[in-house]
Amino acid sequence: MMHTLDVQDLTVVRGGKLILPGLTCTVQPGLVTGLLGPSGGGKTTLMRAIVGVQRIASGSVSVLGLPAGAPELRHRIGYVTQSPSVYEDLTLRENLAYFAAVLDAPAADVDRVASEVDLAPLLDTVIRTFSGGERARASLATALLGSPELLVLDEPTVGLDPVLRRSLWVLFRDLASRGVTVLVSSHVMDEADRCDRLLLLRSGRILADGTRAEILAATGTSDIESAFLALVQEEPS
Repeated sequence: MMHTLDVQDLTVVRGGKLILPGLTCTVQPGLVTGLLGPSGGGKTTLMRAIVGVQRIASGSVSVLGLPAGAPELRHRIGYVTQSPSVYEDLTLRENLAYFAAVLDAPAADVDRVASEVDLAPLLDTVIRTFSGGERARASLATALLGSPELLVLDEPTVGLDPVLRRSLWVLFRDLASRGVTVLVSSHVMDEADRCDRLLLLRSGRILADGTRAEILAATGTSDIESAFLALVQEEPS
């Protein structure tokens, strides 16, 4: 079975600092994979490399069988950055219609994705008036246009209240059930419980790769935060 993502010996240097020192990992199709670790650990850099917007020093990143950044992938990947990526002076409908035209997505997608992120009542509202959580969901809506095969979501639930976080995770699980591969980064360890598979990342290195149960069994711990701390202690100094 072909992996959705295949990262081999990926090295990234930014501002003269080694961020990813030869990272290797894979992501299987149709799963919700959590990329978990503290801020500054390399999660965003890895995601940028996956979507093809990060210059790499060496190594390779293959996405859906193609080199990361290949033009053919443009319509097959949805990407949400930590900062909202919508135009503040336009309504949500105008934003979605614009991005749908860029992606050559069906016009009907505008209403569909607005409903999926629970923003349908705000379709004709200017983004400038949205709360932080609403802007984050608006950005997610743009990534859902065109029904991408892979969703790369950088901290999509940060700053959201528990009810909205839960509703988004329900959406992620529904997308995965339809065959979409979902890669979600977070520094909140309890979100591990919602993932099919986990990649624990610290200082640009993968500490663990497996299901929650596998990682807990390997570390003899009862929760992912404790497992993470145990793995950090095992690292060579």
